[in-house]
Amino acid sequence: MSHQVTIQPSGHEFTVNAGDTLLAAALNAGFSLPYGCRNGACGACKGKVLCGEVDFGVYQDSALSPEDKAKGMVLFCCATAKSDLSIEVKEVGAAKDVPVKTLPCRVERMEKLADDVMAIWLKLPANERLQFLPGQYLDFLLKDGKRRSFSLANSPEEDGLLELHIRHVPGGQFTGQVFGAMKAKDILRINGPHGTFFLRDSDKPVIFVAGGTGFAPIKSMLAHAFHHEIDRQFVFYWGARGPRDLYQPDLPARWQQEHARFDFIPVLSQPRPEDHWPGRTGHVHEAVLADFADLCGHEVYVCGAPPMVQAARRDFLARGLPEDAFFSDAFDYQ
Repeated sequence: MSHQVTIQPSGHEFTVNAGDTLLAAALNAGFSLPYGCRNGACGACKGKVLCGEVDFGVYQDSALSPEDKAKGMVLFCCATAKSDLSIEVKEVGAAKDVPVKTLPCRVERMEKLADDVMAIWLKLPANERLQFLPGQYLDFLLKDGKRRSFSLANSPEEDGLLELHIRHVPGGQFTGQVFGAMKAKDILRINGPHGTFFLRDSDKPVIFVAGGTGFAPIKSMLAHAFHHEIDRQFVFYWGARGPRDLYQPDLPARWQQEHARFDFIPVLSQPRPEDHWPGRTGHVHEAVLADFADLCGHEVYVCGAPPMVQAARRDFLARGLPEDAFFSDAFDYQ
């Protein structure tokens, strides 16, 4: 049985079929709702049910609290309709015009950036290009039907090859393959682009916060902004355990020299005495709190592990950041 869903405040309507999530049905109808992980881990797709009944689906408690549910909030990537619905969510206008494709690709080259970080560059067929917004991600389609998601690290202006930064997850099926058997000229299948983590059109100063390979989508956004000479104040906080985990420090350091309105602040959580680290230490989002007494006039883009993203959201909103000025992509390592 299908149900009708009305999106407020836009008034857009779509049909959701039995078993389909609200997010999947909205995307299929051409309406772009905010989302990230698509499996109930990050909370990026959270919105309100104004009228009607839903099945909440399977999700992580950290992404949807009992207090959220009491307020009528659901995760659209998990929830299914049990009746006609009216939902409240701010649609993402820029993503809906970007087509999602399934394509073959070839591993053009690979480079180990750190002990547990591999960069791979993918080449598409000669007659294909993947249109995407800087900050979006793609899925690898595995032979067993599973998917693995990774953010695009190149900017859309440099799309001859697709660049990804892949962290090795111990015991991980796909990342084990990347760090073991994968080699140049291997053929893979991808699907994308996905996600609503991209730079919004605004004149507000921007704070970027990355943990580990969360640098990848922020690299894409910054390269795009610099290419178009976007005149905004940018500051980038990159958190890692030790100096070796800041696997491409020369790039943001060079950007800082080339662009007067860009600052780069690396933050290490576990520097060793022999590192002789002269810079900032501690949790990366706490470095932002130490530098900004009031975030009400900023936009913040955060990418990394779910606990870091959730802590940043909580603490930044408490510091005055408007809820609609916080954008995130939480990496749910599988």
